[in-house]
Amino acid sequence: MSVTAKIELLGLNLQELTSLAVENQQPAFRGKQLAEAVYRQWLSSLDQVSTLPQGFRSSMAESGIEIGWPEILKRFVSRDGTVRYLIGFRDGESVETVWMPEGDGGEAGDGSDAYEDLEQQHAHDWHRATICVSSQVGCAVNCQFCLTAKLGLKRNLTSGEIAGQVLVVLRDNNVEISKERINLVFMGMGEPFLNYENFMKAVHLLVEEVGIPASRMTVSTAGIVPRIEDFAKEPVRPKLAISLNASNDDLRESVMPLNRKYDLQQLLDAAKVFPLKNRERLTFEYVLLKGVNDRKENAREVVRLLNGIRAKVNLIALNPGPGIPYATPEEQDVLEFQNLLIDAGIPAFIRRPRGRDIYAACGQLKRTEELVALR
Repeated sequence: MSVTAKIELLGLNLQELTSLAVENQQPAFRGKQLAEAVYRQWLSSLDQVSTLPQGFRSSMAESGIEIGWPEILKRFVSRDGTVRYLIGFRDGESVETVWMPEGDGGEAGDGSDAYEDLEQQHAHDWHRATICVSSQVGCAVNCQFCLTAKLGLKRNLTSGEIAGQVLVVLRDNNVEISKERINLVFMGMGEPFLNYENFMKAVHLLVEEVGIPASRMTVSTAGIVPRIEDFAKEPVRPKLAISLNASNDDLRESVMPLNRKYDLQQLLDAAKVFPLKNRERLTFEYVLLKGVNDRKENAREVVRLLNGIRAKVNLIALNPGPGIPYATPEEQDVLEFQNLLIDAGIPAFIRRPRGRDIYAACGQLKRTEELVALR
């Protein structure tokens, strides 16, 4: 690794930063100083890294090396306190990242699932927040109820761009990692398991360099079965949530074309052998579409599908958006669906939408500013 190469420091781990320093005639401890500046002090310019010799900083800057922070282009603030960020990168592409303060950080006791019913949470924990992180610019999975699908896939994000979203949002909200409980959900734009290596490197950076425990992270996948199997072997990993969204193959294929490649049998086979910690359950997410997958028979089919899996279900009433050919179900139908699962012994939670008025809720991220006028 040479100082003459074009390098963004954000995205490099401690070993890589140390190699950068050593290969440029600096002592090894300079790598730790770089990591501290980028991941703990959240400095965005080499000029700010006062622990480094001026000569080293100047030579890096002259060679085009920079820390590489993403830029906050726009903020949209919901009446419930949620903030939708439009975050830009060097090549002109952008993604959306969502900050949800004071709650929506998970079930009481485990801090893992970001959107469950607030009654299941510490309602008076004022030092709790969740960041919803994107992994791709756009998405190739094409779920029919999701606005992000309408973008198609532009490109994968780098590990630095994934971790960078977290850092810019933390800094923008003056968060002190040591004093506040921050939860991360990789449920924003894109399919994390179709950008697996960059996603996993970002996880390691956030755990090892930033200091956010993996136990406070959850990743959602539409069902990339080979990557679920890879993920099961990772020694450090977030908790897993699987987007189910239908109770049989025909229905799932109609709303999630990915089911043609990885059908329910393959998906559930992978789920049944996924390793879980004591008291941990595998999360299945289910977006309820009025008159499509929200009937009592659908709930009974879900019960049969999840038989033998230590599972819980997050129910999400569709968050509407322009061009989405489905409607939000009636509240009574959502409650009946939930009760059928609970009566069968499956914990089921109704996800409270956050930021729906600013198009920040599940399935609404699309990078478009004009959507805000529709609230």
